Amino acid sequence: MSFRKRFGCMMLALAVLVVVSVGGAFAQSADPAPAEVSAQEDAEAAPPEDNAPAYPAGLDDPTLEIEELRLRLLPLTVDQLTELAAAWQGIVAGQTQAVVDESLALERLPTQEQEAARARVVALTETRNAGFDRFSEVVSNLARKGGDPATVETYRAYRSSIVVQEKQEADWRTLAEGALSWAVARDGGVQLAIRIAVIGGAIFALLLVARIVRGYARRMFGKLPNLSKLLQAFLATIVYWLTIAVGLMVVLSSLGVDITPLFALFGGGAFILAFAMQETLSNLAAGVMIMINRPFDEGDYVDVAGLGGTVKNVSIVSTQIVTPDNQIIVIPNSKVWGDVITNVTASDTRRVDMVFGIGYGDSIQEAQAVLEEVVSGHPLVLKDPAPVIRVNELADSAVNFIVRPWTKTTDYWAVYWDLQRAVKEAFDAKDISIPFPQTDMHLYMAPKSLPAAVDGLPLARQTSTGRGPGRDDPGPDDAAEPAPAAG
Repeated sequence: MSFRKRFGCMMLALAVLVVVSVGGAFAQSADPAPAEVSAQEDAEAAPPEDNAPAYPAGLDDPTLEIEELRLRLLPLTVDQLTELAAAWQGIVAGQTQAVVDESLALERLPTQEQEAARARVVALTETRNAGFDRFSEVVSNLARKGGDPATVETYRAYRSSIVVQEKQEADWRTLAEGALSWAVARDGGVQLAIRIAVIGGAIFALLLVARIVRGYARRMFGKLPNLSKLLQAFLATIVYWLTIAVGLMVVLSSLGVDITPLFALFGGGAFILAFAMQETLSNLAAGVMIMINRPFDEGDYVDVAGLGGTVKNVSIVSTQIVTPDNQIIVIPNSKVWGDVITNVTASDTRRVDMVFGIGYGDSIQEAQAVLEEVVSGHPLVLKDPAPVIRVNELADSAVNFIVRPWTKTTDYWAVYWDLQRAVKEAFDAKDISIPFPQTDMHLYMAPKSLPAAVDGLPLARQTSTGRGPGRDDPGPDDAAEPAPAAG
């Protein structure tokens, strides 16, 4: 054999070996490992688990107590709750079908057998209603944990439609027996009555506790020196209502009532109320500003919104004042805060401003001495600041003195009234006159004989222009003379 043939045979054999080895490697990599093969075989041999529920066993039992169900639903996820809700929908659908079948059979029975059949319908309806309670509990948990809103709404609409339509189709006897049975059932009317009694007792207890807390809060706020009485009362009122609100939420939560929708309801209601009660909110904001800035306090005499009186109470929306004649006036806070506020009794001392007049013929020095003696002799007039007594005005009928003594705010009116009387009596004792407004009238009489006419004008027209000093109309004598005839 030649060299070329030997070399070709060797190359051919080498190529065959390479192809065989590569093919074996590919075949080995494509075939599963023995462990994998056994795992696949075990998986194929195992029974399918697709039909097993994702939620724990026993949660779809119609005889399960609702309190236990409520607790066992806590750890479930959205997927588990979704599957459980579908399962409970199937359960109540079957129970509803049983109620429908028994109701149809009731209509075909003779009268003497209908009572027993109606009792069976009522019993089946109670069982179905208990199933609906558990179904609703599952759906509510699904909604709280972020389930699909459309799915939740579908479940709730399913329950509502069945209950409403069933009540519309039932006869009055079945409805009456069902209502009576519900009223005496432990998880029906009895439970509702217990809840109402608990809520009523809780409200009474909360009102009592809130009063105690408010009293304690008032004492605590009263120890703070920078808080006015108005602000103390306002903060105590807030504490009172917060105590009631928190207590009610705790009571409702303990009774199993879902209070989460209440927050959304309050949010929407607050927006509507804020739009509809703009004036009230303005009063509320003004009340807060009054309590924070403290322009007055309870017991102060103030002039606000053109009215004067003693502040009796300031609420969040209005200010209540009592006038000196014991009238109670309620002023909206927006008018109080939006107007000039004069606090008459804010200071401990107050100046009494008075004016006394003497005649132009009286002695100013003597009147000055009398006024100083009267003012300094009053026991309620303060020495410091010293009273001011000066001639202030040369008026039309009198020489006016200003008398301005200082006194305590509580003694203001006593000093004012006493000095008015004392000055009058002192002036009378010293023969100092207190003049009153006077008017001097001068009357000018016209001559009795007047010419008949001047420059050809009748007498009536001449008198309209006025003759004589200070006289415009004709006198009695002038009117008595007849006017000359024309021509």
